[in-house]
Amino acid sequence: MALRLEAVTFDVGDATAVAAFWAGLLDREVRTESGGALVAGGKTQVGLRFVTSDTKEIGPRRLHLHLTSSSLEDQQRTVEKALCLGGRHLDVGQGADEHHVVLADPGGNELCVIEPGNNYLAGTGYLGEVTCDGSRDVGLFWRDALGWPLVWEENEQTAVQSPLGGTKISWDPWGRPPIQPKTGRNRQRFDLVTADPTSEAERLVSLGATRLADLADGVELADPDSNEFDLHPD
Repeated sequence: MALRLEAVTFDVGDATAVAAFWAGLLDREVRTESGGALVAGGKTQVGLRFVTSDTKEIGPRRLHLHLTSSSLEDQQRTVEKALCLGGRHLDVGQGADEHHVVLADPGGNELCVIEPGNNYLAGTGYLGEVTCDGSRDVGLFWRDALGWPLVWEENEQTAVQSPLGGTKISWDPWGRPPIQPKTGRNRQRFDLVTADPTSEAERLVSLGATRLADLADGVELADPDSNEFDLHPD
């Protein structure tokens, strides 16, 4: 049964403002939704959804986004555009010799503008990667859940990508296995759609997911690393 990753969802204080930032940065349109907004993707680019929430951030974020660059000038243009749209520089302990630039959007969500010549992200498009703090096992789970091929597996890091190409999704304990323990509900999660959420939820449970709750229009589950995700009818 077809399962589609519609968007990566972020709980933020002001969904309208953060959605406007990303729509401007990615040159996409904003679709207003109940309680939030969707910056829709396409066949090869992942969508981003922002939901207004007063949930507090507890512990480190479990994922962030990588944008690609075609040249140093292009990288600088992206940084300048992000700052003009309301982003800011973010210090995460990166060294002075790092070639990527770390920023935060108006909701505090981290993004990295990757330097040109990065072969790993070659051909992915502008939104090159959703990178997650996660185990190898969870990468293999999402490979099977989405039916996307595993395009990277080295040490503890894994990455999958749509057969059509585009945005990669990767999991890495970010240099400190095991992954950081969860201390609360994630403010970032995957939103997936399918024709039959009930049957698809059963398949995902058989792959290692945990069913958490029935939603008004779908099912909430958690992957093998206990990251929540939502499943809705397409």
